[in-house]
Amino acid sequence: MHLELTPEALLAQLGYTQNEQTVKQMNDIIAHTDNFHAFSQHIPSFNDALAVEKGYIAMSNTQPYLKIKCDEDSSADNLSAFTALVKHWEEKYKLNLKKVEQKHTYYLLGQH
Repeated sequence: MHLELTPEALLAQLGYTQNEQTVKQMNDIIAHTDNFHAFSQHIPSFNDALAVEKGYIAMSNTQPYLKIKCDEDSSADNLSAFTALVKHWEEKYKLNLKKVEQKHTYYLLGQH
């Protein structure tokens, strides 16, 4: 069964308040992300898995993409586990990620 998340449902899953501006931003993200609907149903479970390692998925304020980020105050163990988890999901769902230099942040550009 293929579940397609609406922009409003995805906002709720990621903890955002739904308003005109956030819905527009999520629609822009969906439009710019390659094959978004092919993997979007996995975003909530990916976000839940990241939370264990002090990570999360958020809307970027500077790029039209979702970003995967780890809290800056995370321990080395959390950062290592966070990185391994991101790599696992990247391979499993054939995601195209762009790492931000000097940060534990990745832009989710889409799916291959």
